[in-house]
Amino acid sequence: MRNFAERQKATLQDLEVETLPGVVLGHRHIPVNSIGCYVPGGRYPMVASAHMSIVTAKVAGVRRIVACAPPVKGGPHPAIVAAMHLGGADEIYVLGGVQAVAAMALGTESIAPVAMIVGPGNAYVAEAKRQLFGRVGIDLLAGPTETLVIADETVDGELCATDLLGQAEHGPTSPAILLTTSERLARETIGEVERLLAILPTADTASQAWADYGEVIVCDDDDEMVREADRIASEHVQVMTRDPDYFLTRMTNYGSLFLGPRTNVAYGDKVIGTNHTLPTRKAARYTGGLWVGKFLKTCTYQRVLTDQASVLVGEYCSRLCVLEGFSAHAEQANVRLRRYGGRPVAYAQPAV
Repeated sequence: MRNFAERQKATLQDLEVETLPGVVLGHRHIPVNSIGCYVPGGRYPMVASAHMSIVTAKVAGVRRIVACAPPVKGGPHPAIVAAMHLGGADEIYVLGGVQAVAAMALGTESIAPVAMIVGPGNAYVAEAKRQLFGRVGIDLLAGPTETLVIADETVDGELCATDLLGQAEHGPTSPAILLTTSERLARETIGEVERLLAILPTADTASQAWADYGEVIVCDDDDEMVREADRIASEHVQVMTRDPDYFLTRMTNYGSLFLGPRTNVAYGDKVIGTNHTLPTRKAARYTGGLWVGKFLKTCTYQRVLTDQASVLVGEYCSRLCVLEGFSAHAEQANVRLRRYGGRPVAYAQPAV
């Protein structure tokens, strides 16, 4: 996790460039000063969520990291607390649900407020983040976990069914969809799903998700599967086809891609190093998931080095401001034009 986050951060370079003679523009990537990381602990204590948010924020350079997780069996969950501590959390609280989100965002007598809230949670946590957005920043609004398997005749029904149910067990409203060009594989996968539901310990949850939100879609060719996949815009997309790179280069709407039969969503959810906080409910059409860049503010700056440069920019600025009717804006340019040898543009004086 830390390794990949560090490589991601290395791609984000500060910038300074002279765009015109004497005009210097730039940007800096500035870490958010403080964040609150929520780690769920309801049906499943999400140990992996601790390092997904905390480690990524630490690599980004966040100065203060507050972490909250609900009590489990009346006390702190040892593995979650250990993950928080080892990830680099500065403050750890045994506090869950809406109360935790509110405490971190608004502050209490003992918890100073943070600038941003991140991490998955149930529907109540998501709604709390939605209502607080604007007062604090958030990573994204996460809905039920989604998975999409794209497969052809090069794999079998057992692999497809296992990957579908591996996410369906998250909750009874988790979509699990198979896209395939093989009717034989479609039928085989449906049979394997039924077989696995007879033996999985989490079958009660997974079977309800499959019954209500499971789909099998047979397409004519790979191109149609790309179009369908982009329409669905799933959180997780497992690609097990003859040429997985065909989908890597053509798909545009997904949270994260898992390419080839040797990888799977559980690897990404838990250990492989990418982040598992990903867009759901078609949000993949306009955003990616949590990554080191989410904790960085890209802030611009400007510097004008010479009188000539100020005149060059100022004359254009003055004319545009007068055209728009912004006389005080125009005067910001004009006062410099008068000082540095340019030609101010007259603007209409108010009637007396």
